[in-house]
Amino acid sequence: MRRFCLTVVAAFAALSFAIAADHNYTIVIDPGHGGKDPGAIGRISREKDLNLTLALRVGELLNQQYPDVKVIYTRSTDVFIPLQTRADIANRNNADLFMSIHTNSAESKAASGVETFILGTEKMEKNLDVAMRENAVMKLEADYKTTYQGFDPNSIDSYIMFELMQNAYMDQSLQFATHVQNHFVGRLNRADRGVRQAAFWVLLKTACPSILFEMGFISNPEEEEFLNRDTAMDGMAQALVDAFAAYTHRQSAKKEALTTEPEPQAEQAAGSRTEETTPAQEAAPREKQKYYAIQICASKEPLQPTDPQLKGFACDTIHAGRWIKYYTAADTDRAKVAERLPELRKSFPDCWIIKFEK
Repeated sequence: MRRFCLTVVAAFAALSFAIAADHNYTIVIDPGHGGKDPGAIGRISREKDLNLTLALRVGELLNQQYPDVKVIYTRSTDVFIPLQTRADIANRNNADLFMSIHTNSAESKAASGVETFILGTEKMEKNLDVAMRENAVMKLEADYKTTYQGFDPNSIDSYIMFELMQNAYMDQSLQFATHVQNHFVGRLNRADRGVRQAAFWVLLKTACPSILFEMGFISNPEEEEFLNRDTAMDGMAQALVDAFAAYTHRQSAKKEALTTEPEPQAEQAAGSRTEETTPAQEAAPREKQKYYAIQICASKEPLQPTDPQLKGFACDTIHAGRWIKYYTAADTDRAKVAERLPELRKSFPDCWIIKFEK
């Protein structure tokens, strides 16, 4: 394949809400549980450790790929942080987005898949057991009834207060949660348990769009083994980062200038010219041709054509730093490329149109 120089240019969608640069977008990442609160316990791991591992990897990727985003952790080590304090950290830092990361558990070892919660009381009875389990951590705090204004995480009556609360950020929370689910299901082929509403205290008290994400079931031996793999953690971290990018309309890779080796001079002098040219003509730069394509995914390692991430699509590649970008449907006519976008988004929800020259 001929090597060439190209510049990838962003094709930004219109923002549904204003987001300025210069490091003034703040996301708070909340690894659930910690310290004396282990969360759910599996056969080979503890929830608090899995939550922290994924949270730190998400933050690292955000710092690398989106330098305009400020990342704040509610905890970055194995310490106990009260629920109210987690919300206070987000509010004190004027967070634009709050993401609480958890690992699920169920009595049935067959339960599997990912689900994302937003604050709400729709079908509250169905998700009440999950809310009670996550809210129960407040009982580890001294004088928790004073801190939480008499709220009892084990009393159904206490959850009535959630029905009286108006969530000003529900629409935005739902948008982000939907992106998270789409990325995990569409890219990582995880079982889809959907976006749900539940009465989580930590979501109630954060004054910004917020979600609580359950990465999988530690009670399922097969899924627990998957969650403990480094490759799985890397894939999940990138999926969360890409969901964030789709929600905020950020595309880091599209602005990277890429340089490859020039064509060998020997090939140009191999007798292919049929007429002589002047030195001035030889020095004149060749006019570059504009191309458009659809980027479908990225990987730090080369992917085989049969790799599940490519889903059978034939792709060309662009090397950008440590990343290999995979794109398809290249054409000089942008309209033709745009016609392919709806079809490809069925398989790759976060794919986008890129523009380059060669």
